[in-house]
Amino acid sequence: MTAQDLLTRGVAEIIDRKHLEQQLGSGKKLRVKLGIDPTGAKLHLGHAVPLWKLRSFQELGHKVVLVIGDFTGLIGDTSDKESERPMLTEKQVADNMKDYFHQASKILDKDKLELRYNSEWLKPLGFLEIAKQANLFGLHEFLSRENIARRLKAGKNVSLREALYPLMQGYDSVAVKADVELGAIDQRFNLLTGRTLQKFYNQESQDIITLKYLMGTDGRKMSKSWGNVINISDEADDMFGKVMSIEDKFILEYLELATQVPMNELRQIEKELKTGANPRDIKKRLAEEIVTLYHGKKSAATASKEWAKVFSQKEKPSEIPKKKIQPGSYTVSSLLVAAGLAGSKSEARRLIDQGGVKIADGIIKHDKRLWEIKGNDNLLLQVGKRKFVKIV
Repeated sequence: MTAQDLLTRGVAEIIDRKHLEQQLGSGKKLRVKLGIDPTGAKLHLGHAVPLWKLRSFQELGHKVVLVIGDFTGLIGDTSDKESERPMLTEKQVADNMKDYFHQASKILDKDKLELRYNSEWLKPLGFLEIAKQANLFGLHEFLSRENIARRLKAGKNVSLREALYPLMQGYDSVAVKADVELGAIDQRFNLLTGRTLQKFYNQESQDIITLKYLMGTDGRKMSKSWGNVINISDEADDMFGKVMSIEDKFILEYLELATQVPMNELRQIEKELKTGANPRDIKKRLAEEIVTLYHGKKSAATASKEWAKVFSQKEKPSEIPKKKIQPGSYTVSSLLVAAGLAGSKSEARRLIDQGGVKIADGIIKHDKRLWEIKGNDNLLLQVGKRKFVKIV
């Protein structure tokens, strides 16, 4: 990525742009921070947007600091939420972040990475220190945030815990002495809090780069809470299929935010789409680019062929996962849960109601029939167009 792309590609806003440009031009090695709360066990392509930006800073010789929010993850940030995020337990957070370093290392150079956990400095903070920090801000500033104001107007609860979260994220910047912090557009308030707190602690205020966020497979912002994610640890075939399922109107956005395709080439693709190019062909290129980043060219080519086989030629995948379950009588919903094709019976029933479930190539219309599983059934289950499991 060029120095120009660093400050433009996927970028929504820079505070303070002039100062950051001067810093970059001075040759100073900057400390560039990104914080991620372990609210789920997997990092997705939405997380990958700032991670790739961090990688670009690494390649330019700057020091990248990845802060895993093992403390803030307990508290919960609702910056992008329409309702209060529930508090997690320490065990949940520990389980969630177990594989974060490995996943982040698919993008970042782990040998040039400073990895920190914010419980290191947030856990020992006393109430007096927190009170001093809180004194720098007015409650009206927090309440005027768009999603908070909307929740209050709708009569929804807004806890004092939520009001304290920006202080914690801001203090992370003090603790790691950040020169630059990255975050999504909806993190703007929290990022600015870091600037204020750094000034209070006699540090130079960090510059901020806010990044556009990636839309999920259902057209809403990609979020673990909504299950509309493409995980960076997904298998190649699954990742390819998920990318192919996005709406055509998001193709260019994905090319900009989720691939390394040069911007001049991206502009040419935009012209092609406007002059009648088949969006499906461009989307196949997009899917191949994304799968290549995480699995390599060979896997991307194989995934592309598999997708064409299943979707274009209406054939079964070359390899279908096999699952052994306990013999017995199963409703369709319980069978889908046992096979790992649904997370719960209620989710399975929704899939049935949508006409998205097949057993032995027959569409299932209700959850009334019982299926007898004996242990050598070779029964093919299908959910949607790309999820297959054979019960053996």
